[in-house]
Amino acid sequence: MENRIKEQQLDLFADRTSCHDWWANQFRLLLSSLAYTLIECFRTLALKNTQFAKAQCGTILKIGAVVRRNTRKIYVSLSSAYPYKNEFIASCENIAAIT
Repeated sequence: MENRIKEQQLDLFADRTSCHDWWANQFRLLLSSLAYTLIECFRTLALKNTQFAKAQCGTILKIGAVVRRNTRKIYVSLSSAYPYKNEFIASCENIAAIT
């Protein structure tokens, strides 16, 4: 549990409460909690049966890609040197199976 709290503070900026107003800090923590919930759903649904099923947020979010979108399709262009190409394809297939 301590590792997950540290993960949220470092990777999802839950420790950044530098505003003078209480409501602004509360809203930042709310957004951080929402981001953590989305990452957890992504771990359990899209990353199952991959090596990233139990990875930390910082590892999951470190993908450099170009995303293009038109009316019907979304194109994700990865670098040819991207080392986790097969895991990325498996997670996309998991997402397609859910929808």
